[in-house]
Amino acid sequence: MENSKLAVVTGGTTGIGRGIALRLARAGWDLAVNNLDINDSAAQSLRSEVAALGQQIFLAPCDVGESGSVDQFYQGVMNHFQRAPSLLVNNAGVQTWAPLLELAEEDWDRVIRTNLKGAFLNIQRAARLMVEASIPGAIVNIGSGCNKLAFPCLVDYAASKGGIEMLTKTSAIELGEYGIRVNCVAPGGVLVERTEQEAPDYAAVWSAITPLGRVGYAEDIANAVLFLAESESSFISGQTLWVDGGAFSKANWPYPSQENVSASGSTLPAAATGE
Repeated sequence: MENSKLAVVTGGTTGIGRGIALRLARAGWDLAVNNLDINDSAAQSLRSEVAALGQQIFLAPCDVGESGSVDQFYQGVMNHFQRAPSLLVNNAGVQTWAPLLELAEEDWDRVIRTNLKGAFLNIQRAARLMVEASIPGAIVNIGSGCNKLAFPCLVDYAASKGGIEMLTKTSAIELGEYGIRVNCVAPGGVLVERTEQEAPDYAAVWSAITPLGRVGYAEDIANAVLFLAESESSFISGQTLWVDGGAFSKANWPYPSQENVSASGSTLPAAATGE
């Protein structure tokens, strides 16, 4: 499908990235997908699923935080497809868990290097190709609740995702003159293989604190990415789209009901209601 749209999805063989890749393929996109390991069963099954959908896929190993590896990946993309991508999805990321006072320097470096530097390197390389080819492309960065809120034991991850929030806005400003839009999709609690393995009660816990009353799925994130990739969003840039069921819009509200009524039935003080 020579005239098919071409998307790069980093870290796209498992989890949310895999869901994004398959959603794009179903919408008629060819794919260039990378991961640190592309020889596992997940990568090979992705190759088969994309081919079954009638789309081309280029799979290659890439360390997104290392410039030489990123350059080699994009050279491979150009050699394979003979055309520049019109979409980049910065999905690759890692997470560590440690209190600020105990966080190892090497963990800080690995998270910032992968999540933030990796997004920067891929934006720069993909955007250069789009500009050279005069493609009015789109870039979608995958954020998290840490774009907006601070979470304990995630200082390195929160710093990287907070950085992605501003990287998105700054990139949108600078790349707008070339017709390249840059946005961010920030998921809430999303049930994928990794989160289910880490916490067997993940779905129940996140459903309980999400206003829509359910956990998110990779398809929810993928649908948002597809919207920001295509012409329906042609005047949207520099924005973060929260795909969280309302979880990160919910205040830490100390009262038991959404109504301004206390448990005893009396009206709350004016100071509590903002009146």
